[in-house]
Amino acid sequence: MLVDFKVKNFRSIKEEQLLSMVASSQKEFIDTHTFLPTTSKNLSLVKTAAIYGANAAGKSNILKALDAMQDIVLESASKYQRGDRIPIKPFLFDNEVNEPTEFEINFIYEGIRYQYGFATTSVRITEEWLIVYPKTRPQNWFARAYDEETKEYKWQFGDKLTGQKQVWKDSTRSNALFLSTAVSLNSEQLKPVFDWFADKLKITGVSGWNPLFTMRMCADNSYKKEILKFLKTADMDIEDIQVEKEDFDASKLPEDMPVEIREDIIKEMKGKEVIKEAKFYHLDNYGKKVALDFDDESDGTRKLFSFIGPWIDSLENGNVLLIDELHDNFHPLMVKFLIEMFHNKDMNKSDAQLIFTTHETSVLNQDTFRRDQIWFCEKQKRATKLYPLTDFSPRKGVEDLEKGYLSGRYGALPFFKDISIINITYFIAIILISRKFI
Repeated sequence: MLVDFKVKNFRSIKEEQLLSMVASSQKEFIDTHTFLPTTSKNLSLVKTAAIYGANAAGKSNILKALDAMQDIVLESASKYQRGDRIPIKPFLFDNEVNEPTEFEINFIYEGIRYQYGFATTSVRITEEWLIVYPKTRPQNWFARAYDEETKEYKWQFGDKLTGQKQVWKDSTRSNALFLSTAVSLNSEQLKPVFDWFADKLKITGVSGWNPLFTMRMCADNSYKKEILKFLKTADMDIEDIQVEKEDFDASKLPEDMPVEIREDIIKEMKGKEVIKEAKFYHLDNYGKKVALDFDDESDGTRKLFSFIGPWIDSLENGNVLLIDELHDNFHPLMVKFLIEMFHNKDMNKSDAQLIFTTHETSVLNQDTFRRDQIWFCEKQKRATKLYPLTDFSPRKGVEDLEKGYLSGRYGALPFFKDISIINITYFIAIILISRKFI
């Protein structure tokens, strides 16, 4: 479960921005919209957070920052080679382009709170640290910082971190994380931190997930029942789903695929089955089943189906789900339905969390969210600023949040120039171009 996330100097983000899932002292929806982690009776977290803002304000970059952090954790030790550049993009409109990008995250996993972060350029990891809270008092497990003068790292290890620390240290490349390296060399203590990024943090973009995850779940009858129930609750007229599998055949891989990638896929898929096809059955006007291929379904149905697998998996296993533009291809009532699944105590028994960006203002109200679950994103001097609705102290249960947002009370709205000015500029440009060629 996510406590908070900080990012600095990444894409449109210049100064440090904080996204916090810590619940305020507000009393509304305590039983449904918040939960108490087992680690503390004082730290209450919210189950969902919505981020609003104009196009190009940078709200997607908040999610991309978490995605970038996750990728570096999962791949820096296993996939990067010595000399490979670290795939980060700093803020480009100021001197910070030469400064490191910084990420820090607080999360709780298996009853322990972790505070982990690192700073990096495209060339090297410049800082890295991990603080662990097995109870209430913090324990500094490790830290490293690159010294520009000596061109070496300075290291610190806490007594609570055990294992072959010197071996892990000597094996850590400048473009790899110590965390990832130590886990690859069998550090049992650090494995939960890595596993949280690998197993609990689920991120998707505008296009949503690949449908294959949900299709594979449909091959299990118990999961298929849940998926069909989900579809019918969402008013999708799908009566049945039949999935056909086949053994993985390496000969069907593209011939122009790079050799290394091809070998990795063959190694990973050896002895496994893949989805051959999936049929979706509807009833016609006479009660007869009609089969459709996945590509014949509507955009909304395809996206919802692709979401269902990760959605059910997250609710069941307590994942942190991040979705960019949740409203895309969905009816406003569908958006509300998806959000309320996370607020439903019977469906969300594992305290899963949902964080999403959206333009859908019909759910921007105090019947759907607590006031501490709503965030806004806007550009200030070309840089993204993220801030919570609570900064404006909206009146409990009274203030119309949608109206307030659209009227500009909370900022984060697009600014449109006078269309007449645009037309005049257009015609002047046409005249000048015409004269050039006359």
